[in-house]
Amino acid sequence: MSVKEILIHPDPHLKKVCPVVEAVTPEVQALARDMLETMYDAPGVGLAAPQVGSLQRVFVMDCTAKDEEPEPMVLINPAIVWTSEETSVYNEGCLSIPEMYEDVERPARAVMQFLDLQGEQQEREFDGLWATCAQHELDHLNGKLFIDYLSGLKRSMITKKMLKLKKERARG
Repeated sequence: MSVKEILIHPDPHLKKVCPVVEAVTPEVQALARDMLETMYDAPGVGLAAPQVGSLQRVFVMDCTAKDEEPEPMVLINPAIVWTSEETSVYNEGCLSIPEMYEDVERPARAVMQFLDLQGEQQEREFDGLWATCAQHELDHLNGKLFIDYLSGLKRSMITKKMLKLKKERARG
């Protein structure tokens, strides 16, 4: 397992729609393990394959509290099959948009179908932070970032800050 570099917005990988994973191969399993290690190292609660430069419909997440037993999840080819009418607002951040947080409104609960690491079909209902994270990561697989929910002005300001950060890191 290895920690992968997390791409910073704006990067073309982050705006692409990922194709369906045809089979859960050892390579896909290795990618998922590396993504979990990268997510925990960052630290974050979710990470999608495009954020590490891989255009595959895979994301990982673990929204347990720091004092709880970790519950790492790998979702391959995830799809939302139901969302609640009730919404919640969460101050979202993103490992590809470091140190930027904004309120985003999403359904409070969501049911997703996905393949697990063994290629078995799963269905799970998420609520709270888990629901927010699952929807946020699924957006990544569809080429959408949380800042796409913001006003054009806020999105532009954050993008300029990220361009400045990328320049600083390149000089680093």
